[in-house]
Amino acid sequence: MAIKVEHEMHTRRKGRNIGVGLLLTGLIGIVFGLTVVKVLQLDNITQLEKFDHVARPQLIPQEEAN
Repeated sequence: MAIKVEHEMHTRRKGRNIGVGLLLTGLIGIVFGLTVVKVLQLDNITQLEKFDHVARPQLIPQEEAN
């Protein structure tokens, strides 16, 4: 026969763990939401590729290069 009595410390820890889990889920949701909004505001995918501040000749249209 197993002993199933939970100490009140376990119930407090469970409550704190649930709270921390909800906070982490909320933070992940905020970061994901900001990412979705940023990507949806782009008119052209090359805008996202230019964000790394590195000169990449393959991204320059040919009419500008001449």
